Amino acid sequence: MIAQTPSPPYYAVIFSNVISDIDIGYEEMATKMMKLASEQDGFLGVETAREELGITVSYWRDLESIKKWKENSEHAIAQDMGKEIWYRSFKTRIARIERDYEFSK
Repeated sequence: MIAQTPSPPYYAVIFSNVISDIDIGYEEMATKMMKLASEQDGFLGVETAREELGITVSYWRDLESIKKWKENSEHAIAQDMGKEIWYRSFKTRIARIERDYEFSK
């Protein structure tokens, strides 16, 4: 589903990853992190897709909200487990959204 975001400017955290062969507990943690992120001040929405490459884009009001999410203690545990167990590789990018366009039928 496409996230319904406010008028720009706002920020996007783009998390691209390749999952390892060990995925025990991954889906449960991903679901938990989506719920937890959605409860954070400044969270605006999320979009995610997974094939061989997983991409999750979360949208945030400002950089301070992103920083607080990164420092969240439960999120930190999930990050450590991702590094140790679930991901072969990943990259996180942060971008400021200046414009957006929408179309739907």
